[in-house]
Amino acid sequence: MSNLMEELLASSNIDNLEEGSILKGTIVEIRPSEVVVDIGGKSEGIVHASEFVDMSDLQVGGELEVYLEKLEDKEGNPVISYDKAEQKKNWEKIVENCVEGSIIPGRVRSKVKGGLIVSIGVDSFMPASQIDVQPPKNLDQYVGQTYDFKVIKINLDRKNIVVSRRELIEEQRMEKRRSLLEDVKPGDTRRGQVKNITDYGAFVDLDGLDGLLHITDMSWGRINHPSEMVKQGEEIEVMIIEIDRERERVSLGLKQLADNPWEKIEERFPVGSTVKGKVVNLVPYGAFIEIQEGVEGLVHVTELSWTKRISKPSEVLRIGEEVEAVVLGIQKEEQKISLGTRQLETNPWEMARHNYPVGARVRGKVRNLTTYGAFVELEEGIDGMVHVSDMSWTRKVNHPSEVVKKGDEVDATVLDVDADSQRISLGMKQLSTDPWDEIETHFKIGDMVKGKVSKITSYGAFVELDNDIDGLVHISQVSEERIEKIKDVLDEGAEVEARVIKIDKDERRIGLSIKAANYSEADLAKERQAFDSVTTGEDLTSLGDLLDEATK
Repeated sequence: MSNLMEELLASSNIDNLEEGSILKGTIVEIRPSEVVVDIGGKSEGIVHASEFVDMSDLQVGGELEVYLEKLEDKEGNPVISYDKAEQKKNWEKIVENCVEGSIIPGRVRSKVKGGLIVSIGVDSFMPASQIDVQPPKNLDQYVGQTYDFKVIKINLDRKNIVVSRRELIEEQRMEKRRSLLEDVKPGDTRRGQVKNITDYGAFVDLDGLDGLLHITDMSWGRINHPSEMVKQGEEIEVMIIEIDRERERVSLGLKQLADNPWEKIEERFPVGSTVKGKVVNLVPYGAFIEIQEGVEGLVHVTELSWTKRISKPSEVLRIGEEVEAVVLGIQKEEQKISLGTRQLETNPWEMARHNYPVGARVRGKVRNLTTYGAFVELEEGIDGMVHVSDMSWTRKVNHPSEVVKKGDEVDATVLDVDADSQRISLGMKQLSTDPWDEIETHFKIGDMVKGKVSKITSYGAFVELDNDIDGLVHISQVSEERIEKIKDVLDEGAEVEARVIKIDKDERRIGLSIKAANYSEADLAKERQAFDSVTTGEDLTSLGDLLDEATK
C-alpha cells in the first residue's frame, strides 16, 4: 500500500474520532507504568497503569475501550483514558440500578481534602466523618482497600455520588450489640478494645457493645488512675459483671478474672504472724503496707514504736520502703488488716515492773509540766509522773512549776507501775519522812518560834516555820488591840516571833500567837481556849483550805 493510501485511510479514521466519545482501540505495547493504545489516529494514545486494577489481565493485540478527552495534545498525541471510559459506561448503570440507601462494593482510589475518592464503577466521594465510627487521623491506610459502601446521596446534574462506610459499620454494630445483649450473662468473659480512658474508668468496645470498666473493678490492689492498668487501643479480656438491657449498658471487671486475695486471708496471714510488705501510702494516722497484690494493712501511728513519740508516720517511714510488720487483727468483711511494727521488738514496758519496782528510788530529768504534775524521763520513751499532791508533805502545790522546772534533775520514789496503761506514778515527798508524823518532836504548845510571813489572808497570816511547815496567826492573835486589816500591821516577808498555842495533828495545822509571846502559863491557857472557839466556828478546818484561800 502506498504512503498516499495510508495517509488517506488515517485521515478518514481521524475524521471519525470525536472528543468525549468512547472508542475501541488496540493494545500495541504494555510497559511497566503505561499501556500504549492505537485508536486509529495519527499516533497512539497512552493510558497510565494506575487506571487499571490488574494489568496482568491485559495483552498486546487485545481490544480496549477508551475515552477520548482530546484529539491532540501539544505534542500531537491523542489524550485517552480507560478509567473515564469505564466511568462513562458505568454512570448509566449506576443511575439505573443504584438509589440512595443501597449497598454497593467499591475500592478506595485516593485521598483528597476532606475525605477519600471511592470507585464504585464511577468515582464517588466519602467524607472523612463517614469513614468509621471514630474519624481516623490517617486516611492513607484506606487507599487501595475494598469495602462495602452505602450510597447516601446522588446528584444527577453534577454526576456526584456521596457514600458512607460508617453507616454500615454502625448498623453492623447495632446488630452485634443486640445479639450480644441477648446472649451475654454475668460471669461471661469477653475480649474487647479499650476505646476511651477517664479518671473513673475505661470504656471497652466489645465488638459493637460498649462496657464500662470502673477503676474499682480493675485491680484488687491500689491504683491511682485507670491508665496504670490499661492503654487506649489495647485489647483486653474482661468479665461481664452486670447487664442493663433496657439502657444497653454493661459493667465490666478486670480484677474478677483473678482470685480475690481476701479469700482465706486468715489462713495466709494469721494474727501474730510476721509479714513483709511495701509502704504504699502515708496518712496522718498511720501507714498502709501492701503485703500482697490487692491486700493492704494499716500500721497505726501508735503501733510504730513502743517508746518513740511519733507524731506522723513520715518521720520514720517513706513510700516504697520495704518493711516487716506483725499482724494484729483482721476484719475480712471490711477488708482491713491491722499491723504493728513495734511488736517486732521487746516492749520495754514489760520490763518496767522489774526495772522500776514500787518503793525504788529513781532519778530523771523533768521533760514536761502539766497543770496536775511533772513528767520525769526515766529512760528513752519511759516517763514517770509526779502528781502535785506528791510533791510536798506540808505545802499545797497548785502548779508543779512552784516546785520544779523543765530540765531539772529530780529524785523520786516509785509509787505504782501500770505496764498495760504505760504509766508509772512517782512521788517526791516520799523520799523524806512526813514531818506531821513526828510533829511533837519539832513543836510543842508554848514553844516560842521564829518565821517569815509567807501569805496574808483576810483572817490571818501564814508563817513559814522549820521543816517546811506553815503556822497560822489568826487576826485575833496579832495584837491586843482590835485589827480591821492584817495588812495594816504585817507585811509578807516580815520576820515575826510567835508562840505555839495549838497543834492539830489530824488537821495538819499549827496555831500561832504573836500577842501571846510574853504571856504567862495562865494567860496562855486562856488564849488557847479562845483560839479553839474561834477556829472551830470559822473556815479553818484544814491548812489546805486556808492555803487555797490565801492564793485567791
